[in-house]
Amino acid sequence: MPALSFPPFPDDVPTHPLLVIDYALLKSRDPQEIDRLWEAATKLGFWYLKNHEVTEEVSRMFDLGAEAMALPLEEKLKFEQGDDGTSAGYKAAGANAVDATGEKDTVEFINVSKDDALRWPSHTSNRRYPEPIERQMDTVVRPFVQKSLEVNRTVLSIFNDKLGLPEGALLNQHPMDEQSGCEARIIKNPPMPHNAQKRAIGAHTDFGSLSFLHNRLGGLQVLAPGSDDWQYVKPIPNHAICNIGDALSVFSGGILRSNMHRVLPPPGEQSAYERWSLVFFTRPGNSKVLRALVESSPIIATSVKSKPEKSFETGVTAKEWFARRVRYQRIANRKGPESWMASRGTEANPAAA
Repeated sequence: MPALSFPPFPDDVPTHPLLVIDYALLKSRDPQEIDRLWEAATKLGFWYLKNHEVTEEVSRMFDLGAEAMALPLEEKLKFEQGDDGTSAGYKAAGANAVDATGEKDTVEFINVSKDDALRWPSHTSNRRYPEPIERQMDTVVRPFVQKSLEVNRTVLSIFNDKLGLPEGALLNQHPMDEQSGCEARIIKNPPMPHNAQKRAIGAHTDFGSLSFLHNRLGGLQVLAPGSDDWQYVKPIPNHAICNIGDALSVFSGGILRSNMHRVLPPPGEQSAYERWSLVFFTRPGNSKVLRALVESSPIIATSVKSKPEKSFETGVTAKEWFARRVRYQRIANRKGPESWMASRGTEANPAAA
């Protein structure tokens, strides 16, 4: 299993303070906590989440990830996600670019489709997975997916009300019975000297609606609005890091912020350790068109009118948006800097590295 004891996060590196949101209070619809969540979601788009009730499931997923990643590379490559824009499966280190120059990433990860996890042993995505994952799909992966969905759907329902949408409007963009890009991702990055500054994952915004991240070492950095300086997000034990993705930003007419972030080696002495992280991505149903919900909310309509320089009519479905962004990060599909640009989302500064 991944190591549980690490050197402390250093106190001499720049960090960005995130609001700590209490999930227990969100579930009880505490007005003050909802207002704090709204502040986090509209200003930076990132926040810590405590009391999220997924700690045991996260621990078991980390153990499963270690077992699966320990397989020989040739075995893992049998489950490679491929270059056509599909995401479920294994991605080897170096298969993606981190910037327009074509520099390769350093992480390997395994994505498990929500649709497969919930309907197993049916293979909704026509994807098979390494043996440890298939063996523990019912006992480890499915419980993590189910609880992660519960957390993110609770947050979506709160945003729905704050945006002045009809009841259930945002959840209707994320139907449980429609195939989607929702997935669990187990990520491993090797030890690396911090002074190498080699990016594990390049600067990006997330593809979907909400990301629910669990990590034990530093490395995640955010680019705060109006700043040119990257700052670390310090891990806090048993606190998830949550953020808004492109789809939710578009649906809300830019009210909810999909913010730039990247992953570097952990700072200080932590860089000598493998960096493991676990994410659940909530994304819209494949058929949902990414466009601002202006007809359903005067609040969103007003926001769109106030941002004439931006377009919230993407003209594509969530499936098409997701596939484009996945496809053009792949080194195998690279033709030049234009490939990297084709993989970009809603970020304000697509040249940021």
